[in-house]
Amino acid sequence: MPTPPLPSRRGLLFGTAAASAGVLLTGCTSNENNNGDEGGTRRADTAQDKPGKPVTIGFAGPQADHGWLNAINDNARKRAAEYSDVTLEITEGSNDTAQQIGQIETLINKEVDVLVVLPADGKALTQVGLKAMRAGIPVVNLDRIFASPQAYRCWIGGDNYGMGLNAGRYIGERLRDKKNAKVVELAGLDNLELTRQRTQGFDDALKNYPNIEKVARQAAEFTVESGQAKTAQLLQAQPSFDALWNHDDDQGVGAERAIRQAGRDEFFMVGGAGSRHAMEAIEAGDGVLEATVLYPPTMAASAVDLARALGQGKGVGGLAEFEIPASLTLYSAIVTKDNVEEYLPTGFV
Repeated sequence: MPTPPLPSRRGLLFGTAAASAGVLLTGCTSNENNNGDEGGTRRADTAQDKPGKPVTIGFAGPQADHGWLNAINDNARKRAAEYSDVTLEITEGSNDTAQQIGQIETLINKEVDVLVVLPADGKALTQVGLKAMRAGIPVVNLDRIFASPQAYRCWIGGDNYGMGLNAGRYIGERLRDKKNAKVVELAGLDNLELTRQRTQGFDDALKNYPNIEKVARQAAEFTVESGQAKTAQLLQAQPSFDALWNHDDDQGVGAERAIRQAGRDEFFMVGGAGSRHAMEAIEAGDGVLEATVLYPPTMAASAVDLARALGQGKGVGGLAEFEIPASLTLYSAIVTKDNVEEYLPTGFV
């Protein structure tokens, strides 16, 4: 799973759209320079759907050993295929740092126009990001951030702290009138910074609801098997509670399995990341899963948009600046039965 920057919120906050991966650059509407705008300002050129200068984008990500990571690759490929002026050079993907560095160096040697990199380890791959930038190849750093801002031209990624915050707010509002409400948390890998950020956001949100107590927490491993085992432990230890927040929809499949086997339904569950399975379960409304907090893999499609804009020397539609921003943090929207149809097309398998 991704590891974004600490929740200091550098740069702008952008919301993700429901049905289109390209919303970040939606409106990338015109190549015209309008020197006669009122107020004497000139509009920045923006990337847009009409073909422009050909751009070769090198894409390097980690091994797609998780539904979300597989969706990252799919979103990048599909977005690039929409542009007749984009050629995507995509690597096989690896969780081995040395191998991924080698793959990126190959793309640098091929002299691609722009690089999009989701590093398996942001700190370990910082030097190869710096190498690309020094070679004149702008880097779009996707989600897991490099250790130096000099290693990328633009960062785009999700908001793990915001995931926890919004999950906590949703649960808090649902339970605000219940006395002595109890919640439990099924986290991800505790050795990952992203897990700590999600928990911190959740805990911070719950501080605003003094009637709610978090009575238990288990850390799973982002797998179905770990989700089932750790949820079974939570259920055995807690004979009754009101809500469960699960950090990851893949491990949530196992959590749902454990809940069904235990015959428990006195609580509701909020998931994380936004899998298609979770959204379909929310839509069906026949289980405990009531909502999920997005960590949208559509960010890879938007990264391709940004890379194309960089390669063509364009800005972002709807913004006055001539250049694309240095940092874009996606919003962690809450998907419920009320809006699931809108978000379902973005659900990953």
